[in-house]
Amino acid sequence: MSVFQADILHGHVALITGGGTGICRGIAEAYLRHGACVTLVGRRPDVLQAAAAELSLSTGGQVLGVAADVRQPDAVADAVQQTLGRFGRLDTLVNGAAGNFLAPAVGLSANGLRTVLEIDLIGAFTACKAAFDALQAADDALVLNISATLHHHGTPLQLHASAAKAGLDALTRTLAVEWGPLGIRVNAIAPGPIGDTEGMRRLAPGDVGERMRAQIPLRRFGTVAEIADAAVFLRSRAAAYIHGAVLVVDGGQVIAPPSLF
Repeated sequence: MSVFQADILHGHVALITGGGTGICRGIAEAYLRHGACVTLVGRRPDVLQAAAAELSLSTGGQVLGVAADVRQPDAVADAVQQTLGRFGRLDTLVNGAAGNFLAPAVGLSANGLRTVLEIDLIGAFTACKAAFDALQAADDALVLNISATLHHHGTPLQLHASAAKAGLDALTRTLAVEWGPLGIRVNAIAPGPIGDTEGMRRLAPGDVGERMRAQIPLRRFGTVAEIADAAVFLRSRAAAYIHGAVLVVDGGQVIAPPSLF
């Protein structure tokens, strides 16, 4: 049962990168269930089309799947054009495409660092540029970047993702200042550890995950649904004056000193 009105996002059209899996698939589902039309963008056509078909069936909403790599500007621009062709408008861009893996800094290659920066940070910039004209033409436009809390402290083995997400927060704030006068709100969500995701299963298995859970004041991992609820709120009229914000949704993890708590 949603805490929001069923039609709270009626009339909105969202393009969601990384929308075939994980947190962004959850955001797509929540948007669809609350009345929005959604374009899913991802690199793997088979995963993307399966997600689009399943979400359309489960929500009854209108879903378009477009295979595109956010590292390729022409492909992202085409996804925007396909969205406009299918739905007639675009007022919401969710930048969720991301890459990550565990690597000590001394073992991280320049190519590995570059790849994550290109997906997480440059890919978001590319999507923002591609969607700009459509967003500017919309009555109530929103860019929502999916950040992280890795860079709020030093996170071992994730220098690449930490740097990319720190840059994404900077992009969020700078675009908020530049694009706010044009009627485009720009915000970010920074999820903490979200238990029901492939990323957590891969990056924090077994005892690592349990130690992480013990350092969260709420003593549990978050859920995809809780991040999706935050995304619905930021898209709704209730957040009309929230701009340039990075909303941390982490159960208090980043404010708790592990050595004392």
